[in-house]
Amino acid sequence: QVFNEIYPVWTYSYLALLFPVFLATDYLRYKPVVLLQGLSLIVTWFMLLYAQGLWAIQFLEFFYGMGTATDIAYYSYIYSVVDINLYQKVTSYCRSATLVGYTVGSVSGQILVSVAGWSLFSLNVISLTSISIAFGTAWFLPMPQKSLFFHHLSSQRLSCEMKVMDCKNGAVVQDHPDVQRAPGWEDEAKVPLNGEGYSAEKQKQKVDIVKVLKDLWRDLLQCYSSRTMLCWSVWWALSTCGYFQVINYAQGLWEMVLPSHSADIYNGAVEAASTLLGAVAVVVVGHIKTSWAMWGEVALALFSFLIAAAVYVMDTVRNIWVCYASYVVFRIIYMMLITIATFQIATNLSVERYALVFGVNTFIALALQTLLTLIVVDASGLGLGIFTQFMIYASYFAAISLVFLVSGICSIVRAYRRREQMQSGS
Repeated sequence: QVFNEIYPVWTYSYLALLFPVFLATDYLRYKPVVLLQGLSLIVTWFMLLYAQGLWAIQFLEFFYGMGTATDIAYYSYIYSVVDINLYQKVTSYCRSATLVGYTVGSVSGQILVSVAGWSLFSLNVISLTSISIAFGTAWFLPMPQKSLFFHHLSSQRLSCEMKVMDCKNGAVVQDHPDVQRAPGWEDEAKVPLNGEGYSAEKQKQKVDIVKVLKDLWRDLLQCYSSRTMLCWSVWWALSTCGYFQVINYAQGLWEMVLPSHSADIYNGAVEAASTLLGAVAVVVVGHIKTSWAMWGEVALALFSFLIAAAVYVMDTVRNIWVCYASYVVFRIIYMMLITIATFQIATNLSVERYALVFGVNTFIALALQTLLTLIVVDASGLGLGIFTQFMIYASYFAAISLVFLVSGICSIVRAYRRREQMQSGS
């Protein structure tokens, strides 16, 4: 029931709520959706403590899906209240806060269980308390007077909504140093408090919204017309889909390998270690100098194969320590590759376009994950066991590796042929 009837509800809820929440976030100007996120997580953890029965837990998963879908409001809120020149700094702050919170939660939870002998119920009480404090804190956030689409529209500010992808996927993207503050984004003190010019402003916004939506569509077609952009974006969407599935069901796999009621488990420590080592890999890869245009697809193929091998070992070697080690390797490689993909996409796009591309890529990944969940996991589909699921995930990454290996070899052959033709012509 947990694997085949409960967990899939989160995936479906996340996908169904993502786009409506995106629009509501902009229309309501972030803060109300930040509060909605806190309330959703409070309901989730309260039900986690006291709810019983399949229907109740499925309802819990719906609220958790709402909580994760509204993440975009938290990550994008800061961009509506700071100058565009501070985007890089505040992105680092948001990402650091998420990393620190995740690590502290994992380590403290592990220590409280292994050393102090606390129950999981007690840990969830701490989580509920922490979320309640965050919810109370959110009430004191200043209310933004501007947003992307509905309030003080500016196409140059597109990145504020979708920068959540930079923070959540282990990506480090730097804004172009020459980017200046977008026009029309006045200081809060300059926003008129009376209704003068409201009708004209509203009418202008309607026209601008249509124009920006057309510009977004044109930009999207132009971005994906590049073979390099399309290649990295396809890998992004495919691999992120598999990554979400593995991390969502990894602890379920560990529970089957070594039941928590029969031995000490170290899931929290493993999550913390994989997060920290993945962050280190992100920093290291930022200093690697290589011709990704030439060897990028082959590198994606090689590392995707290593990911497939890690998932395969995690599934077939029924030893908890081997599972832990394979999981750490899996997350390190993925975070490293997603960072390289981020660099490659961002260096070929303006600040507003890379936000759009990242958002579309992640939405496609979530749609693919929903399809995979419906077919493989859901009880109304195949409803496969956890070990069979992970064998399919390993095969999925192996197929990605094969596709990019063939594509990479073809690209290298074409590049050498062009070089020979240029040399013979000269």
